Amino acid sequence: MKKVIKTENAPAPIGPYNQAIFAGNTLYISGQIALDPKTGELRIDDLEAETTLVLENLKAVLTEAGLSLENVVKTSIFISDMKNFGKINEVYSHYFNSDNAPARETVEVANLPKFVNVEISAIAVKF
Repeated sequence: MKKVIKTENAPAPIGPYNQAIFAGNTLYISGQIALDPKTGELRIDDLEAETTLVLENLKAVLTEAGLSLENVVKTSIFISDMKNFGKINEVYSHYFNSDNAPARETVEVANLPKFVNVEISAIAVKF
C-alpha cells in the first residue's frame, strides 16, 4: 500500500513529487533543503543554520508520518562543496548520535535545487 505524507511544517514540493511516501512500513522522504516552511524563503547564508533547517524539515516530515529520527535507517547527503563536509557533519551529529546513527552516503554534486549548499533525503522504517 502506498500512502502520501504531506505537512505544512516542511517545505511544499517544488516539482512533481511528494514530501514522503509510505510503502508498507517504509517511509521514503524526498530531499529536504533549507526552505523555511512558514515564509517560503531560502536560508543559505550560514551553513550551520542551513543544515539545521534541512534536518528540522526532515524531522517535520517524520513527525507527520508518526515517526522520529530513531526510525531513520538511511540518509543521503548531497553537498555542493566537499570542503563543507565537516561543518555539515557537526550539525548532523546533533541529530544522530554514533551509537544508533543510520547508514548514509555524502556526495558532492555540481548543483542542487535552488543552488542550496546541502540537501538530505532519508529512508525510515516503522518498527
